[in-house]
Amino acid sequence: MLIMKSLINPSISSPLHYSKPNSRNPKPLKTHQLCCFRKNGEVNGLSKPTSQMESGGHDNAEMSQKQSLSSNVEPEMKHNDIWGLFREAQQNILYLNKQRLRAVEELNKANQEKQLLLDKILQFEAENHGGSGKDKLSICWELLHRIDSMVFTGLINAGEASDLRKLVLDYKVSVADVFTDTLQKRDAELLAELRHFSNGSKKSGYHIIHICTEMEPFVSVGSLASYVSGLSCALQRKGHLVEVILPKYASLDLDGVQGLREIEAESYSYFNGQLHGNKIWTGVFSGIGVTFIQPLYYSSFFSRERVYGYSDDFERFAYFSRASLDYILKSGKQPDVLHIHNWETAIVGPLFWDIFVKQCLEHPDKLALCGLDPVRLHRPDRLQDNNKTHLVNILKGGLVYSNKAVIMSSIYSKGRIVRSLGHGLESTLAVHQDKLLVAPNGFENSTWDPSNDKFLPENFCAEDLKGKTVCKVSLQQQLGLSKNASTILVGCIFSDLSDVVENVKAVVRDASMKGIQFIFMGNRALASFQEELKDGNVRFIDSHDDALSHLIFAGSDIMLCQSFHDPVLQVPQKALKYGAAPIAVNPDDIGFRHFVDFDRGTSKFSQFISSTFGNMFLSQALDEIKNNPSNWKRRIMDAMTQDFSWDAECCDIHVSAYSALENL
Repeated sequence: MLIMKSLINPSISSPLHYSKPNSRNPKPLKTHQLCCFRKNGEVNGLSKPTSQMESGGHDNAEMSQKQSLSSNVEPEMKHNDIWGLFREAQQNILYLNKQRLRAVEELNKANQEKQLLLDKILQFEAENHGGSGKDKLSICWELLHRIDSMVFTGLINAGEASDLRKLVLDYKVSVADVFTDTLQKRDAELLAELRHFSNGSKKSGYHIIHICTEMEPFVSVGSLASYVSGLSCALQRKGHLVEVILPKYASLDLDGVQGLREIEAESYSYFNGQLHGNKIWTGVFSGIGVTFIQPLYYSSFFSRERVYGYSDDFERFAYFSRASLDYILKSGKQPDVLHIHNWETAIVGPLFWDIFVKQCLEHPDKLALCGLDPVRLHRPDRLQDNNKTHLVNILKGGLVYSNKAVIMSSIYSKGRIVRSLGHGLESTLAVHQDKLLVAPNGFENSTWDPSNDKFLPENFCAEDLKGKTVCKVSLQQQLGLSKNASTILVGCIFSDLSDVVENVKAVVRDASMKGIQFIFMGNRALASFQEELKDGNVRFIDSHDDALSHLIFAGSDIMLCQSFHDPVLQVPQKALKYGAAPIAVNPDDIGFRHFVDFDRGTSKFSQFISSTFGNMFLSQALDEIKNNPSNWKRRIMDAMTQDFSWDAECCDIHVSAYSALENL
C-alpha cells in the first residue's frame, strides 16, 4: 500500500530513490529498513533488536498515517483549486461577452449614425451638384437676382432687365453652364458677359411668382406653408420657374437658403400716403428663388412673436402685398402668373388691376393705405361683404379680381363648395364659378416614398411587401410592443383631436380588447387617455419624431384619421403610399358619405378614397383583414400604386389654371 501510493505520489516516493540495495543480497530491502539508514549509509547496531523493531514499527506506522493523510488532502485541495479557477474563468467569459455585446451595440449605433450622416451628405450633394455645390437652377436664380440688383442700383433700366431676364429664362440650361465661374465678378463685368451671351435651349414653362405669408421651412403656422413649398417644388420639377416672395419675419429660419444676400439699394413702396423704404433679401432654396421684404419705417410689422393674430393684421399684410407688387414692378419682372394666397395677400388682386394696370393712386380710409379707392370698391360686385355690408371682405376682393381661383380641398366637390361651403361667399362663388378649380392637397414624394425611405430598416413597394413586415416588427420592438407580424397595428398621427377625442377613446377601448395594437403620436389631448387606459397594446408618443413617424406609416396596417381632408399632415395620402389603409375615426360623424357627388370638380383622390376606405368603420376594416386577407392585400397594393403627391393631380390642376390665363 505504501509503495502503491508512493508510485503515484512523487513526493512520497523520493525516500525510496535514495535507498541502496545490499551488494551481498540482491533481494529488495524489507519495509522496516526504509527508516534505518544512517547518514553515512551504514545500518544501526542490533544490540536491542526488539526495541528497535518496536520503535521501527511505531515510526513506520506514524509515517504511513501522515503519508495517507497527506495523500488524501492534497488531491482534494487541487480539485477545489481547479473548480475555483474554472468558475473564475466562467465569470471572466461572461464579463467579456457582456463587454462584447455592449461594444457591438455601440458599433451598430455608430454605424447607424454614420449612415445617417452619409445619407445627409449624399442628399446635400445631390441637391447641390455641379457649379461648386450649386445646381444649374440655383445658378440661374443667382443671375436673375443679380439682374434685379442691377436695376435697383441704376446700372440698367427696367426694359433691359426684362430682356436679360428673358434671356436667362429662355436659355437657362446653357446659361448655367456658361456663367458658373462668373458669378463672383462685379455687376458691370457680369452685365458684359450677359450681353454677349447668345446660345442655349428654349424655355417651355411658366414664370410663376407666389406672394404669400408662409413657406416651409422658413415659417410655418398652418397648411399654407407646406402647400406653397410642395407645389413650388413640384412645378419646378416640371420645368417651370418658380419664385416666392415673403415678409422677412424676425423669426425666420434662413439656414437652408443658398446665396442669401441683401440688394444694396432700397426698394420703395407706397403706404398711408407716403413712400417707404424696404430692404430686399434674395436667395435660393431647393432650386426656388426666394425674396424677403423687410420694412424699414414699419419695422415692427414683422418683428413680432407671432405671425398672425394682431389687431393691425390688415395693415401689416396690406403693406407687404403692396411692397411685393412695387418690388416686381421696379425690378422689371414680367411673370406669367401672380399666385396669391388666403385673405392676407388677396388684396394683391384689386391692387394689381386698379393700381398697377391703370397706374393711379387714391387715398381715403383703410383701403386708401395702400392706394385703393374704398368708394369704388365698396360695392356688392367687388369687395363689399355679402353679410356685413358695412365692411369690405378682402378675400372676396381676391376672388373677384383674380383670373383663376384654386380652392384646396381633398374631398369636397366644386358644386358642394359653391352651394354650401363658401364661408358666406356662396353667392360670389356662384357668380365666378367658371374661374374656380378644386385641387387636393399632396405630400412631398421625394421624402415620403417607402421604396427609398432612408428612415426604414428595409424598403418596400407594391410589388414586394416583405419590407413592410420588417418595418412592423422593428416598430413593435422599438416601442416595446409584442413582436408579431400577424398582429394588426393601427397608427394614429393627429394634429388636433379636440372634436373627436371621445370617439377615439371608444374605438381604442373596443379594438385593444381584441388584441389590436395602437400607436399615438403628436397629440397631447390623449395624455389623460393614457392614464385611463392601462393597456399593453397601446403606446403614446407625446412629441413628434420624424424618423419614428416614417416607421409608423411603414409598420401600420391602418392609419386612423380625424378627417380625409388633412392639409397639415397629409396623413391619408401618405398612408395610401405606405400600404396603410386610411380609416376615419367615425365616417358618419364627418359625413364622408355626402362628400362625393361626382359632379364637376371632384378630385381623383376623393373619388378613390370614397370607393375604397372612405366609408369603412375601423371594425369593418379589422374584420376584412382577418376574414378576407387576400382581398385586403389587393386593395393595399392598388392604393400604393396611386400617386397623390404634389407632383400629380395638384400640380396638374394648377398648371391647367396657368395655361388658361394665356387665352384670356
